[in-house]
Amino acid sequence: MARQDQVLLLEPPHDLKFRGPFTDVVTTSLKLSNPSDRNVCFKVKTTAPRRYCVRPNSGVIDAGTSIKVSVMLQPFDYDPNEKSKHKFMVQSMLAPFEMTDMECVWKEAKPEELMDSKLRCTFELPLENEKMHDTDTKVSSSSLKSESSSLPKSASSALDDTELKKIMEESRRLQNEVQRLRQENKQMKEDDGLRMRKNTAMSAPLPSSSSSGAGLKEEGPGTRLLALSVLFFVIGVIIGKLLL
Repeated sequence: MARQDQVLLLEPPHDLKFRGPFTDVVTTSLKLSNPSDRNVCFKVKTTAPRRYCVRPNSGVIDAGTSIKVSVMLQPFDYDPNEKSKHKFMVQSMLAPFEMTDMECVWKEAKPEELMDSKLRCTFELPLENEKMHDTDTKVSSSSLKSESSSLPKSASSALDDTELKKIMEESRRLQNEVQRLRQENKQMKEDDGLRMRKNTAMSAPLPSSSSSGAGLKEEGPGTRLLALSVLFFVIGVIIGKLLL
């Protein structure tokens, strides 16, 4: 007596596709649907049981329902020139109305009660254009990173130029201040000389005028030294900025 046609609907119906790379576990799904009005027992078998892990590998599918089976391929060294010879078989039978032990049901099943469907295993690697797309994506992201990293440098350069301009303006202002101090110092010396000559002509006491002149003479060089120190400090700051 011929076997019955498979009552379950398989999706995919003929091939289980596994897509690499195969350096890690690769999982694909098999959907089993029961369109009948009877519960159906099923069992999933493979020609390479050490290479695959199937969850669940057996069970009962209620009438009008479906179940998802996960098929996990273990990592292995893939050879694209080697064709896969691995196969799966989904075996099924109508569940008895009074079922207590699944193992006993399969052992006592008659050959004409069994239904089966076979599937081939195919291995695929990512397409070349997808690899190129991934490479372009990486290149684009790296170029964006390089552009973003160059922005702070431009901003810092602009800030350096602004600071340099401010320093130059401050230097010019200080130079003008030094020039003004020199003029005042010169004027004070001239006034000092006139005062001393006038005091001498009037026979005024020399000590007071001498001490006053000495004080003024000391004030002139001190002011000059302060102005020169400020100038040298500003010039040093400018040179340091330019070297950096």
